Amino acid sequence: MKILKFFLSKTFLKNIFYIALTTLVSIFFSFFILKLVTQHNCYIEVPNLVGFEISKANRFIELSEARSLKIHVLDSAKFNPDYPPLTIMEQFPTAKKEVKKGRKVYITLNPVGFKKIKVPNVIQITLRNAETLLNAVGFEVGELIYRDNIGKDMVLEMRLEGKKIQPGYTLQQRKKIDLVLGNGKK
Repeated sequence: MKILKFFLSKTFLKNIFYIALTTLVSIFFSFFILKLVTQHNCYIEVPNLVGFEISKANRFIELSEARSLKIHVLDSAKFNPDYPPLTIMEQFPTAKKEVKKGRKVYITLNPVGFKKIKVPNVIQITLRNAETLLNAVGFEVGELIYRDNIGKDMVLEMRLEGKKIQPGYTLQQRKKIDLVLGNGKK
């Protein structure tokens, strides 16, 4: 009986009321403050930066309503000859997406040139395998020069612009490497 009297007492019910009121006010202010802090429903449209040079893109961002966006270079290793050097090839988020102020726009730049890599060893392997290997690392097969040798379509040497090169020589990607091959005759 004493427990039932306690739960029905004026003091207990008043404290329950104060707890409920404090909880509701806290929740209301939390949502109100959270809405202000997170800038709810306050979006800006991401401009299309693809094709801009990086310096022009920065100026464009500063002069537009998207000036609160920050440009962050994500990658600049894939050279694409279709774009001029230091131009933006890709961006994330894409153009016309809505984002909140202060967000980063990740861009991929076209580097100044192809990166340099070592020429793989294709000496004494067949033309078919040599082409596959050279193309896989980023080189192109240029002119095929045949010379008397018993190994038909066997790579005897590599040349760049008429000069003999050795495996391990460092060249820019996309260079054309000429191959000297055996013609199958003694």
